[in-house]
Amino acid sequence: MGARSKPAYGAMSLSEMKEFASFPAATQRYIRRSLDVGLDRRDAMECWSRDVVEAASIRAQIRIYARLDHVRNLVPDDSGLDAVEPFLAPLVTMTAFDLGQDRLSGFGAYRFLYERLIGGGVRPWLPGAFCAAAALPHLHPEKRRIFLQSISEAAATAPGWSNREPCFFPQWVEKVEHRLAN
Repeated sequence: MGARSKPAYGAMSLSEMKEFASFPAATQRYIRRSLDVGLDRRDAMECWSRDVVEAASIRAQIRIYARLDHVRNLVPDDSGLDAVEPFLAPLVTMTAFDLGQDRLSGFGAYRFLYERLIGGGVRPWLPGAFCAAAALPHLHPEKRRIFLQSISEAAATAPGWSNREPCFFPQWVEKVEHRLAN
């Protein structure tokens, strides 16, 4: 493959970093925490738990995200309806959990998180899973309205989706104290 035909990973990473930076701080924190839980990157309880409520939320998220390997293995290659039920049911359940945590700011943040949790091949299925979960009665009607209005017409009606894998996976960075030498 020639140098001109290779994707511009640097430009894609920068674009993904800018998208992540556009999310509210609470959404960024939740995405990093969720990636730690879903990708088993570190001890999420130790890193993210600030109180008993958050600890309980992380324990619940660990239980819900236990389905991720199953979902990753079942991402349909096409729109064949026979493959949808075993894949979409757990995806909607996980989505409903995440939306119910009240940390994702809308479809963009949800898409950003789930592309990284599951992979680029999940993109065609995210609008449907998001709309299904956002319409469930466990959410307050006002929250349902906000979520459903956050998905653009272009995202909901796209004629096709890229299957390229994401480049940027945000992580927690420990604060390092910088001392100037005298």
